[in-house]
Amino acid sequence: MAGDPGKPLLRVRQLVKHFPIRGGLLSRIVDKVHAVDGVSFDLHAGETLGLVGESGCGKSTTGRCILRLIEPSHGQVWFDNREVTAMDKASLRATCRDMQIIFQDPFASLNPRMTVENIIGEALSIHRLAKTREAYEERIVSLLETVGLHADHRRRFPHEFSGGQRQRIGIARALAVSPKLIVCDEPVSALDVSIQAQVINLLEDLQAKFGLTYLFIAHDLSVVEHISNRVAVMYLGRIVEIAAARALYTDPRHPYTEALLSAVPIPDPTVRRKRIVLTGDVPNPIHPPKGCHFHPRCPKAMARCREEAPMLKDLGQGHLAACHLND
Repeated sequence: MAGDPGKPLLRVRQLVKHFPIRGGLLSRIVDKVHAVDGVSFDLHAGETLGLVGESGCGKSTTGRCILRLIEPSHGQVWFDNREVTAMDKASLRATCRDMQIIFQDPFASLNPRMTVENIIGEALSIHRLAKTREAYEERIVSLLETVGLHADHRRRFPHEFSGGQRQRIGIARALAVSPKLIVCDEPVSALDVSIQAQVINLLEDLQAKFGLTYLFIAHDLSVVEHISNRVAVMYLGRIVEIAAARALYTDPRHPYTEALLSAVPIPDPTVRRKRIVLTGDVPNPIHPPKGCHFHPRCPKAMARCREEAPMLKDLGQGHLAACHLND
């Protein structure tokens, strides 16, 4: 739990990440990719914030900048009233105990040359959380059982497991240091649909058991709906809408959110939803459009949208949208 229950556990303010593009004989910077372009949000202890959008919109980069796995270009990140973006390496290393990540690809995120015991126990050794060998082994067995695996799995290598089992190992690794915040970077997108449900249920159970806080990054809105308290929608490096999950799914206030929701399948064949088909392609993040980034594809774009970038505006009850139609 955060030090002050009245304040968010995580605060992100005007987070920016531009990747330089180098060219020429001297490899000078000739341009830059606007991966994250002024992202701001709050995340309270025990909450799950879903971060959704098309591939390449900057979701994963945002999550990694928060943890400083990637250094942000500008902006501030506060975690538990400590400014992460101003920390030196020693302070950041200590803070990493409280902030962990579950990666998207369970096949690539586990070292194939390490046993499960070494993968999970690495953080225990780094942070000196197990005083004795016996305590070390007991902790690993406990973590494996917590995520639905068996104690004898600790002697095996990652290639001996299925995709769902590997992701459970990744979850156990994240839990090893008893974090407060876990960034879930598309943790189920590489898994079969039947396994996705199991992993989502596991994450919900772990949140209830340990009081975890999640930043849940995904591109599948139907997955995000089931696990998130609030949802933030990103487009081309910017957040265009944030709202409570129910409010966003029933009353979207940004044309991009409406288009995304119109593509979500409805299990009831008697219910029909008007499909909104966006024209054109996602603009080049090297040279994003002037004004609202979404205006070249927006069916409701006005002249103002082409010149003036809309700010996130509070529409009431914590529902924020960056669209001139709400003025």
